[in-house]
Amino acid sequence: MMQVIPHPLVHGIFDPATWTVTYVVYERVGGACAIIDSVLDYDPKAGRTSHTSADQVVSFVQANNLHVRWILETHAHADHLTAASYLKEKLGGQIGIGAHITTVQQVFQKVFNLEPEFKTDGSQFDVLLQEGQTVQLDTIAGEILDVPGHTPACVAYKFGNAVFVGDTLFMPDVGTARCDFPGGDAKTLYTSVQKLLSLPSDTRLFMCHDYPPTDRPVAYVSTIAEQRAHNIHVHDGVREAEFVAMRTQRDASLEMPVLILPAVQVNIRAGEFAPAEANGTHYLKIPLNVLAL
Repeated sequence: MMQVIPHPLVHGIFDPATWTVTYVVYERVGGACAIIDSVLDYDPKAGRTSHTSADQVVSFVQANNLHVRWILETHAHADHLTAASYLKEKLGGQIGIGAHITTVQQVFQKVFNLEPEFKTDGSQFDVLLQEGQTVQLDTIAGEILDVPGHTPACVAYKFGNAVFVGDTLFMPDVGTARCDFPGGDAKTLYTSVQKLLSLPSDTRLFMCHDYPPTDRPVAYVSTIAEQRAHNIHVHDGVREAEFVAMRTQRDASLEMPVLILPAVQVNIRAGEFAPAEANGTHYLKIPLNVLAL
């Protein structure tokens, strides 16, 4: 008897300031849901945060009478701040991230010389997720897939025929994630991509970002078949050595993400700010001449 693979409902909310897509995945109106890769608005010129993007998520969840079970991160993002903590306060749910976030915390605890009380055991998150574990909605159990390479802590979430890939893959005309952040590795990313591309050809892939290289409209849903046929970096026939050479050369030409310094400090804390100082104000640190990307 053929196995019937469930098709969850997916609602994407695009944030034009960071080119990020936040997803709400659910089975039915009135049921359980997971929120994946949320965005906290941040103005780097003024150092101000706001909740325009996150409040769109809140509105959708409430309009559809959804119960938030999970607020999930595919990794500690370098291009936007997470709204996980804000959404948990507003909607409930558990914040989950890949278990290797501890490696990322250890690296950036040193980069930012964080306060002695900062823990690098992942305890800022409610759940640290390992490959093979699941996150339950109503009847669908989301599978955790380790997909390191962009960062050591990258995971993808597979709910039925829908896979949320984070930064591991982009739309076919954009390619794949950079691998030059601390702990990144192009050979490891190639292995992770091949893991994804071994899934059934009609599997839906949901990107965390889109950076259209032409004047095409923003898009963030692809399939395994489309990626294998058309991804400019890892289509069928591209071997590991070829990919590693391309990725290494390309990464050497890329600028730092605009928000990497504020984003990582917040994201390794599950969306919380550093403790307020004696004057009651929270601060972000800018290390000088430390990151050499």
